[in-house]
Amino acid sequence: MASYGDVRKAVRVEKFRLWFGWLAGNVVMAIFANTTKHMPIVSVLTQILLVVVFLALTVAVFRTTSALNRRGDAARREVLGDDHPG
Repeated sequence: MASYGDVRKAVRVEKFRLWFGWLAGNVVMAIFANTTKHMPIVSVLTQILLVVVFLALTVAVFRTTSALNRRGDAARREVLGDDHPG
């Protein structure tokens, strides 16, 4: 069984990776939308895609971050001997 410190470090690293991926995905999508701004039909499609990708990435990162927080809390309770989830 991993120690609480190991779990906490792993959770912190995974959160950093998640948020870095979120930022990188949104930057790439923004660059793509910016390159197509002079093509009327394509520009509208890429702007719609930008919004959809942003929302999808944001929902995914918040759900995964919440799951990581729950995992960290469970490890803390195990180490401290707290049986109640409050």
